[in-house]
Amino acid sequence: MKQFGGKVLFLDRSDINTDEIIPAKYLTEITKQALKPYLLEDLKLEGFNPKTDILGKKVIITRENFGCGSSREHAPWALEVNGIYAVIAVNFARIFRQNMYNCGMMAVELSAKDIDDMFHTFANKDTDCTVVMNDDGSAKVKLIAGSLSKSYQFRLDGFEKALVNDEGWLGFADKNY
Repeated sequence: MKQFGGKVLFLDRSDINTDEIIPAKYLTEITKQALKPYLLEDLKLEGFNPKTDILGKKVIITRENFGCGSSREHAPWALEVNGIYAVIAVNFARIFRQNMYNCGMMAVELSAKDIDDMFHTFANKDTDCTVVMNDDGSAKVKLIAGSLSKSYQFRLDGFEKALVNDEGWLGFADKNY
């Protein structure tokens, strides 16, 4: 099963679109692995360098409307091949969010207040994240930076939890149909 945690990449911007996640010129690649070096290549964010800032990161924390723009499975695939299985934001573009779960990944939605607190408390620190899912659908994001630790609650519906547990739509379909 995929591990939903690790070092955090903070992207302090709303409306990061699928062309910024994986530029359209790479959509002709025939393997997911071929997308790996191009993740967030076109993202314009002060102080962000995709060549050095992504390496070793496993979770993205960002603002509103992540994954907006054209619908494409390549965007979550580019995250997946880079070992990023969880994105935490206020909200996501609907199709991008579903594509994340279809790949067995997590698109965690938290309140703007919680996201603001995460940026205020942890963004300039070496931060680790753990996502914990409970059997009843409750879940939490736990951030740790040195001796500082905070948890943020969220919920997964039954289908989302099943997709995550079955590592995506294909695993779910194999198990249930």
